[in-house]
Amino acid sequence: MTQPSPNGSKGNLVEQVRYEVKKAIVGQEELLERMLVALLARGHILVEGVPGLAKTLAVKSLAEAIGGQFQRIQFTPDLVPADLVGTRIFHQPTGEFQVSLGPVFTNLLLADEINRAPAKVQSALLEVMQEQQVTIGRETHLVPKPFLVMATQNPIESDGTYPLPEAQVDRFMMKVLVGYPSSTEEFVIVERAIAPTVPIQLIIDPERLIDLQQQTDRVYVDPSIIEYSVRLTNATREPAGVGLGDLGKYVTYGCSPRASINLVLAARALALIRGRDYVIISDLTELALDIMRHRLVLSYEALSDDVTPDHILTKIMAAVPAPELAGR
Repeated sequence: MTQPSPNGSKGNLVEQVRYEVKKAIVGQEELLERMLVALLARGHILVEGVPGLAKTLAVKSLAEAIGGQFQRIQFTPDLVPADLVGTRIFHQPTGEFQVSLGPVFTNLLLADEINRAPAKVQSALLEVMQEQQVTIGRETHLVPKPFLVMATQNPIESDGTYPLPEAQVDRFMMKVLVGYPSSTEEFVIVERAIAPTVPIQLIIDPERLIDLQQQTDRVYVDPSIIEYSVRLTNATREPAGVGLGDLGKYVTYGCSPRASINLVLAARALALIRGRDYVIISDLTELALDIMRHRLVLSYEALSDDVTPDHILTKIMAAVPAPELAGR
């Protein structure tokens, strides 16, 4: 295994990680980029796609490239919260309770088919996703840094599933929709499946990744871009304010303030990935659908008219004028 290079620019390091992961993953460019954005911005991802699209392999490969720990939890209806966060176990020789930590104590956590577990289990992830800590009994335990939750759900089955609580959905920075590969990509996938596995090399360690996160925090965001993110979010709550009153019947609740916050945080990470120390409008607009689609609560009329969150958000983004930044 190669050792992480102490030199090299921040952009090159992230590109090296992406290149290394692509040794195992064919296509899925958007998913890989969103995973890197979430890592740098300290966010979490909800991925929706049919089985067999390499979601698990993508997270595992990313963990190997950054030298982090990886854990996978298969969510099932009989899962209990202690299976995720851990529990206290009575140690008979000493007569004391000892804490056994659960699989959430890792760097990259894959919550596979998260909507197959009941709400009580899903809510066990709330504290660790928001606070990056778990309380067991009277003791609080911090999870390792960096920490990323990638949850998946299957959009084609509804039997034996439980819709995610709105409070938990809002904790995810992004919801990424993963589609089928192209014919050319699928040909390469089959070729790789019948060939010997190529090992993923260590590119950066968790400590260097934390340094990249801190560099992301220093990426400059013009106040007009912050104002733009707020106007986008407000337009989802009051579409009539941007001349889209006809959309009001389709929206029960608009996006929460977390949408405005995450638009800016994710845009800073994307700017760093692309080698800039400042954010431009396209950094924000490219991520807007992924950040906002799961925060819209649609009405029954929207479902009956087959209106999707992406349809509504696309119209809102077209109606809200973007600021013009000099030289950017």
